[in-house]
Amino acid sequence: MIYLDYAANTPVCEEALQTFCAVSRDYIANPNSPHPLGLAAKERLDAATEQIADILHVKPEEIIYTSGASESNNLAIKGAAGQYQKYGKHIITTWLEHSSVNGAMAALQERGFEIEYVDIQENGLVDLEHLKELMRDDTILVSVCYVDSEIGIRQQIGRIAELLAEYPHCLFHVDATQAVGKIPLEISGADLVTFAPHKFYGLNGCGVLIKKENVLLEPQIHGGTSTTPFRSGTPALGLIASTAQALESAEKNREERCEIVSAMNRILRDALKKYPKVRINSTAESVPYILNISIAGAKAEQFQSELAGRGICLSTKSACCAANTPSRPVYALTKDRRAALSTLRISLSHLTTQEEIGIFLKAFDECYRQFVK
Repeated sequence: MIYLDYAANTPVCEEALQTFCAVSRDYIANPNSPHPLGLAAKERLDAATEQIADILHVKPEEIIYTSGASESNNLAIKGAAGQYQKYGKHIITTWLEHSSVNGAMAALQERGFEIEYVDIQENGLVDLEHLKELMRDDTILVSVCYVDSEIGIRQQIGRIAELLAEYPHCLFHVDATQAVGKIPLEISGADLVTFAPHKFYGLNGCGVLIKKENVLLEPQIHGGTSTTPFRSGTPALGLIASTAQALESAEKNREERCEIVSAMNRILRDALKKYPKVRINSTAESVPYILNISIAGAKAEQFQSELAGRGICLSTKSACCAANTPSRPVYALTKDRRAALSTLRISLSHLTTQEEIGIFLKAFDECYRQFVK
């Protein structure tokens, strides 16, 4: 089997897995318990939190642990909206966002919040002039992903943060799930940052929300203070410690891994652009880890299914999106519904080999000749 769906999930690295097993075995108590074993677990939890904070250049007390990026996004967005609605109910986001962001926005809209979507330029970047036009005194939140999960556009987070700094009652949320461990981060201007380790060779079941000290959130899960008053629940110490280890490994090897992936991406681009009915949607602003294409006249699910039958695993869109629906990010970029209905997302890793790319391209050519007329 050839795996080209690393944007959906990555295999756990040995260091993170060993850490999870060791910590889960050696620390049996609840880190919130006041007895000696609980205090030992709390000490190990604090060490993992400091490790994450050091790598990301944030304060340990700004880190909140959740069950995954979807929960982190929901807590950030709904929690901010609930806490700051006294200043207004106007929120701005983009059509490039993950479904856990768009879904949270839809839920808020049903509660009377006004959601607006900023335009995307031809290169995929947020139109900063349009963002300025949309901003109002009652805007309480702007949510923009660092890297979107379907086309891989890397946004100008620093410039957006500078623009929003003029609005004291507006928070800036950044979904960095596809960015952490893959590209250098600039998050000092963000109020809320979310991610999950299973995107950078950590384990599923854990998420992180970085919340600036002065920001308040309305809790979405109630039941006690735990490590923070904003999210109740027994801390999953093994998952937290393995997240710290996965992050350290990813950051240590980030540049080397990116070089490998960039080389694979160039091979794919050079080969795929030769097909007259293939459109490469990923732009010059896209990270090399994601390559999105549209195939004119082809049904994406049929193409994907045929490739799967040949042992090649990739996505048509984000794994969380409904099947047989147009890709929102591709439509936002191209304004072409047909292109948005015929997308394939090839997502790469440093584990991807040239041999795998060659096998994929051969299978793609055969499918193209079969399905594209």
